[in-house]
Amino acid sequence: MSSVPGSIPGPEAGPSPGDRVLGTASFSPARFVQQRFRQWWQARLPLSDNTTLTQRNVYILPTRPGFMLGATLLVLLVGSINYQLNLGYLLTFLLAGSALVSMHLSHGTLRGMSMNLMPPDPQFAGSSATLSVVLTNPRASVRHGIGLSVLDATHADRWAWTDVPAQGTARVQVAFQPARRGLHPVPALTAETRFPLGIFRVWTVWRPAARVLVYPAPEPAPPPLPVGEPRSGGLASARMQNAGEFDGVRAYRRGDPLRQVVWKKAAKADELVSRDNEQAQRYELWLDFIAAGAGGTEHRLSRLTAWVLQADRLGLDYGLRLPGRTIAPATGPAHKRQCLEALATC
Repeated sequence: MSSVPGSIPGPEAGPSPGDRVLGTASFSPARFVQQRFRQWWQARLPLSDNTTLTQRNVYILPTRPGFMLGATLLVLLVGSINYQLNLGYLLTFLLAGSALVSMHLSHGTLRGMSMNLMPPDPQFAGSSATLSVVLTNPRASVRHGIGLSVLDATHADRWAWTDVPAQGTARVQVAFQPARRGLHPVPALTAETRFPLGIFRVWTVWRPAARVLVYPAPEPAPPPLPVGEPRSGGLASARMQNAGEFDGVRAYRRGDPLRQVVWKKAAKADELVSRDNEQAQRYELWLDFIAAGAGGTEHRLSRLTAWVLQADRLGLDYGLRLPGRTIAPATGPAHKRQCLEALATC
């Protein structure tokens, strides 16, 4: 659909109402109406992570080549009637029959197929979230040329195409980029096909109910981990340096986990050394929102995310303090996931 550019305000003029609605520098009435109609229409669709395509949710319209074929058939029919050409009638009705068969095959390519969205994995802000959709074909024939894409203007040309085998499944992956951290609903998806002749476009629109959790983007070059706090009742015989490493180390013992090896010290010496957990247990590493710098909220969350990843990579026990929430020190993948989820929803 073509867009009609509007007038651009002068340097001293404020943004027009259309600019404030669309958040762009120019106002396009056609695009505005199209977006409003799409939002209204998508709001009427049910939310479900599984859907089966039937005649009620599969749509079909001729493509540009299809309209050209229709115009050609009309010209052939008029010419055949005017000049009484029997071969002209034969060619006209043969092409018209082929178009009708193509319409039936195109609609049947999507009709009866099932689509299932797999639970999306959490992502970091700034990266694309990958959605995995399983297409199931209960029919005894192959379904060709099925495309899947995210239904918005920014992903209009990002299609993933596949063929679904007879009585089998096919996995298709599409991606979208969330605007910021937090819990985001999965955008509406669309599937379409133009098989076999490309003169009809058959499509469907699907609104999954799943949501994607987006963690804050980790700071690219974060400062060293903060100094550990002594445990209540513990002896202050060990301390944590600004580099995030404990002073207490011992010679490497067979069976020590690799994550306990101090590789920086091993690079400077001829023997391996490991962290002394007995001394390390006397101190607690707390990642505090207040002590994460003087920047804004997003900057502090970004630094805390980088610290969580760094502490987990070093195998340290660490806790997290956020406004209104405290997570006790622990370690492991489950603890890291809990801390990242807290940072994402803070």
